[in-house]
Amino acid sequence: MCKCLKIKRDDASLDDETSSRFLNSNTQSVPSCSTRYVGSSSSSKSLHFFVRNSDGNTQVIHANADDTVESVHEQIRNKTGIPVFEQGYLVYGRKNLEMDKTLGYYSIQRDAQLQLVARMRSTQYPDTWKAVDRLILTIGSLCRDEQHRDGAHATIVINSVKHFIDMSLRFKTRNDDDAYVSHHIQIFVCAGAAAALVMLFLSPIRDNKECAEKAIQLFLNPLVDDEVKIELRTHFVPIILEFCILLCSETSTENPLYISCRNEVRKTLETIHVDRSRCFNYAQGRVVIQGFVSELGRKVIKGLEYSPQTAAMSFLGDVSDFVAFSSPMCNAIEDGLGGMDHLPLCLTDLHPCYVMELGTLHLIFLEMLGKIDERLKKMEISVGRSRGEMDDSLRSGWGGQYLSILKALNILSEIYEGAEEKVQSVLRSRQAGLDALVTNSSRNDDHLWILEHKDLISFECRRHLAMTLLPELKEDYTRLFEMLIDRDQLLAESFKYVSKADVKDLVGGRLFPEFKNEKATGHGVLREWFCLVCQAICNPRNGLFLACADDNRRFFPNPAASDANPLHLEYFRFGGGVFALSLVYNVQVGILFDRTFFLQLAGEAVSLEDARDADPLFYSSCKKILEMDTYLINSDALSLTFVTEVEKLGSRKPVELCAGGNSIAVNSKNREAYVNLLIQHRFVKSVTDQVKAFSRGFSEILCDASLLAFFFRSLEHEDLDRMLHGSDRALSVEDWKAHTKYNGYKSTDSQIIWFWKVVEVMSAEQRRVLLFFWTSVKYLPVEGFGGHQSPLYIYKKHKSCERLPSAHTCFYRLCLPSYKSKSKMQESLQIITQEHLSCSFGLQ
Repeated sequence: MCKCLKIKRDDASLDDETSSRFLNSNTQSVPSCSTRYVGSSSSSKSLHFFVRNSDGNTQVIHANADDTVESVHEQIRNKTGIPVFEQGYLVYGRKNLEMDKTLGYYSIQRDAQLQLVARMRSTQYPDTWKAVDRLILTIGSLCRDEQHRDGAHATIVINSVKHFIDMSLRFKTRNDDDAYVSHHIQIFVCAGAAAALVMLFLSPIRDNKECAEKAIQLFLNPLVDDEVKIELRTHFVPIILEFCILLCSETSTENPLYISCRNEVRKTLETIHVDRSRCFNYAQGRVVIQGFVSELGRKVIKGLEYSPQTAAMSFLGDVSDFVAFSSPMCNAIEDGLGGMDHLPLCLTDLHPCYVMELGTLHLIFLEMLGKIDERLKKMEISVGRSRGEMDDSLRSGWGGQYLSILKALNILSEIYEGAEEKVQSVLRSRQAGLDALVTNSSRNDDHLWILEHKDLISFECRRHLAMTLLPELKEDYTRLFEMLIDRDQLLAESFKYVSKADVKDLVGGRLFPEFKNEKATGHGVLREWFCLVCQAICNPRNGLFLACADDNRRFFPNPAASDANPLHLEYFRFGGGVFALSLVYNVQVGILFDRTFFLQLAGEAVSLEDARDADPLFYSSCKKILEMDTYLINSDALSLTFVTEVEKLGSRKPVELCAGGNSIAVNSKNREAYVNLLIQHRFVKSVTDQVKAFSRGFSEILCDASLLAFFFRSLEHEDLDRMLHGSDRALSVEDWKAHTKYNGYKSTDSQIIWFWKVVEVMSAEQRRVLLFFWTSVKYLPVEGFGGHQSPLYIYKKHKSCERLPSAHTCFYRLCLPSYKSKSKMQESLQIITQEHLSCSFGLQ
């Protein structure tokens, strides 16, 4: 027995020839590059030789010089019935003949004598080899149908697989190094055990087929604890990939066992997507995963040819799988090429083998992008004809599938040169259709990738997607979080309640504030509380924030005085939580953030132009320094050094902007650096702790705290303005009237006609006060009155006509007495539109 033989396939990798066969079985346009077996036509010299096995039997082989060693093994299998994986190695001239080499490569002559030698197993994992050998030999006996119908050998097969899985678990338990398990798995693949199980599955004998399927399923769903199963799943990927290759080439992509294996690969990739280096080598499975994507891509393209009413339900699964495999496939390609620096690819510059593989995928990408463009175009036409109503795709729930396909195409576009521009072109040209898809999508769908193209979508889309990062409000009135607030101690008492609360109580139940000595409760009080608390947080008198000089609605953290309160950072954290909650509860609080503050929340740099509104005087001074005549600034006329003055509670002290800044004069060469350091010190470094605390409070409300920066980056600065502040436009009486309903009155009654005429002649501020009295809201959503959660109502009040109107703000309900004259109604409405009277509840 030859003692120097080694396993040909290292690291459990899929050999290129087998992998290519898998890809070709899924790719119609790529020619097969599988090994040419004995019997193929050849112009090479014909020869015959002898192969002697370990039993002393000799076989005569007829072949050609350019036939492969593998083809000889296949001919031996045809003659003897011994599977290739059981035959061992062919040896000639003291050389171990490798499968993919030709006979001519080894200079095998006519009438040569070759020896078939059993494999010499590695001694590092003797138990593994022993278990695998027993499994293979038993399968061989079953395949040859050596009178083993009593079920004993089938039981040995199942028990052998269970034993192998148990050994995998012991390797994992005993060794922290995953390499031990990987080599153990490698032996199973390299020895041909996976191929043996597939061969058993293909057996015409029903019992054999059932035995193989049961054994293969053990790798897909090992009988171990769930936590252990997750660990083993990653290690078993090479085996399952081998099953996929063999099943696909020998059966079809519709075979249930093949689909089960493919789904298991998907689950594993989804489990390890965060850490690509963990256990699974993407490069090993690159060709196989590309085969999955090509196979599923063609199915998706075919499904897009049908209307939503006639498409098969299997289309949903195909789309889901196509999306799931797209990202790991790109990772595999990236790893195979050596990193992102090699992407995107120009197909004409690639090696021919890559062109064959990636060219087909590129064609699928282009065809699918064209199909989805056609779908979006039809949707736009349908939505336009129905005046904004849902088209069939949205009504049937297929809109989410189209978005998922676009997501996969967006991922694939990273591979090919010019592909990203093609995707963006479709998104830009079909914005109306894209908006319809996004605004009708479920918050459970993963469509955040669209925010990478936020400039191509509307504000409504950006807001819809950003809001999915916040928890969904639950109307759970069994879990009220009650707060009894004194208006005179609004900020301090609100801080005590909210800062001590569990986040789950703030969003999982229902905030329920009440004001002391006031009867009103419910939604109206909640809306007013949000507005008052947010305004108090930003009120410069409380020292936490400063108002912009040119816009007193816009605020940024106070670098000079906020730390006067020892709890100031806790108050900033409280403020972040309250502003996030106002978005969750969809309350427009009438507050705007300055751009310098917004950019820091988004984790982005602050420039001089960003500071224009925060401090116009500072902005003007910096601009002058940057634009100053070179000679003048170099003459040190300004006597500037890299030092700035900081004011703290009335006193000023110099602070160096950099090490040794006191001795560095500002000149024409370093003035940009000087201005940048000034900006960073003034708007970033001086408020770093405050911004961090605010961010922490805001992120605690998010569904995933790690997405804080992404939440703000997904929005334009103006988007957040509209979400927090609401519409700044004058209140339209016509829009108001169109979204108001009546109870006890009709729109033609004199009192209703008088009411709207009185509102028409009110000042803009009086209208806002009336709206606040009616709804506890001063600023409308950006959609206007139509953006409210429900219509407004005017109820007929049957009490004395001498009484003032009253309101139930929770239900947007104004109770209007049946006044006898327009003048009396106008007098009453003027009283309630006085700011000091409308700021509390209980008016009668």
